[in-house]
Amino acid sequence: MTRLDVCDAHPELVRAARYVGEKARQPCPVCGASGLAYVSYVYGDGLRAANGRCISHPGELEQLGERHDEFTCYLVEVCPDCGWNHLARRELHGRRHDQPARRAGAGA
Repeated sequence: MTRLDVCDAHPELVRAARYVGEKARQPCPVCGASGLAYVSYVYGDGLRAANGRCISHPGELEQLGERHDEFTCYLVEVCPDCGWNHLARRELHGRRHDQPARRAGAGA
């Protein structure tokens, strides 16, 4: 594969990495730039904006989890310098997937 084959991030994903992404500690594995960032996107039937959106504020994921039964969060590694992107993790969130320890402490 060539660099063009793997460095194909959508322009909106690159923008999110630059402005709302969480900076990664490691450099980009393709170009070595230090701007690598994690971007979280959530999708679910009850979420606004065509059922999906980018997490852009601290605590937003937790707030959504308290208000919705279930949604999926995708954590994507993105290099805004070369356009490399990789799905790092997929997680289910929401009241159906809340941790028992968090539920037990919620009323305290």
